This record gives sequence, structure tokens and C-alpha cells, in this order.
Amino acid sequence: MATEAPTLDYERRFLSRGVQLLAGVDEVGRGALAGPVTVGITVVDLGRQELLEDVRDSKLLKAEDRERLEPLVRGWSVASAVGHASANEIDSLGIIAALRTAGNRAWNQILALGITPQAVLLDGSHNWLTPDPQPSLFDEPGLVDDPSLSGEPSLMVTAMPESGCDAPVYTLVKADMQCLSVAAASVLAKVERDRLMLSLHNEYPAFGWNENKGYGTASHREALRLSGPTPYHRVSWQLFGPDV
Repeated sequence: MATEAPTLDYERRFLSRGVQLLAGVDEVGRGALAGPVTVGITVVDLGRQELLEDVRDSKLLKAEDRERLEPLVRGWSVASAVGHASANEIDSLGIIAALRTAGNRAWNQILALGITPQAVLLDGSHNWLTPDPQPSLFDEPGLVDDPSLSGEPSLMVTAMPESGCDAPVYTLVKADMQCLSVAAASVLAKVERDRLMLSLHNEYPAFGWNENKGYGTASHREALRLSGPTPYHRVSWQLFGPDV
């Protein structure tokens, strides 16, 4: 089914706030039973970036289209990066902290390129990229609704982490469907994670990761029942129950 192409219209609203370099962020692998959670970042220059044809949320693209678009996205963006957090880290930290770990690994790669985004646009309704706000009696509220962006994402005022993302983070539900920077980030994350799962499939072919990419299909769960979990499974999850 055809979908309307994402644009940079939403991102360009940040120009009036003095933002030139904006980072679009999206994750893949959050609901899988095995493999890492992966976060992609694409940085766009709001003053000069043009549209990139054919890019959509990665879930709406065929694998061959994502592979074709991945180098185009990297060439189109000012900077790009992908970070992972392993199944073991998901088990030990929890999924939200693991997402933050993966996201900040990608963010630090962007900084290492000499690029410092001034704001982040994050798919979803929850800012998992930076630590939760810890307001005191002397602090501003942790979540501030910005009246100049009425009906738009809220600015998450958070404590600054010791390392990693320290830019203001804006969240938008279905940003991956509407915003080209976020859709492009989803393509990078999906391609890199799928390649990793294909390599892990060669090590554990019985689980079918070449097809299910670690998600809880019937055949994947049956292989778990027969063989038990691998070191790449999230053993703290309900591996033999309903999908997470």
C-alpha cells in the first residue's frame, strides 16, 4: 500500500528556534527475543538539506530497497551513525536503559565526526535517549510544554548525562512516518541490525534469524523449546510466552 512520503517540513519548524543541525533518531529490535536493540541517527542541515526520494519508515520498505537506500542516506545526511546494545545489556540494564546505551553510542560517533546537533527529534512519546529528569524544589518542571509548538512535541528538560546526548530532545509519535530525518535513521538502523542477525544466523542456523531477525515467530519459539536459548537471547524476557 502506497504511503505519503516523509518530508522535512516538520524539521524545518526548528529553524525559527535557531536550530540548524537536527538529529533524527529511531530504534529497531526493541520487541525481538534475540539480538541487540539498535539505534540510528541521521543529522540534517535544516538550511540546505533537500529531500531524498523513496525513503520511508524501514518497516514499510522491502529488504532490497533498504539496502539500496542505505548508502544514499549516509551520503545525503550531514552525519550518520548506528549504535547497538546487546542482549546481555538488555538483560542487565532493562530495555529503556539499553536503548539509551545504544543511542548514546551512536550519538558519540556523531560527535567524534566533529558534528554537534543542536536538537534531537525522536520517534515515539517517551524520551529514552537522555536520563529521566530529576527536578528539585528549585528546578523547573521536568516536562515543559512549549506553547510555540502547540500540538507538537514537548521539550524534555533533563539532567545532563556525564557523556552522550546533551541536546534537547523532542518526541513525536509516528515521526518515522512523517519526518524524513527519522525515517532515514530507521533505514540505517534496520539495515545494520539485519546484517548482524544474518551473521549470527550462521552461528545458530536452527533459529532462523536470517528470516525472523530475532523476533518471536512460531518457528523461532519452537527452536527455543528444542534447543534452549543462545548467548544472543534476552533470557530475562518471556522467551516461551507471548510476544513482548
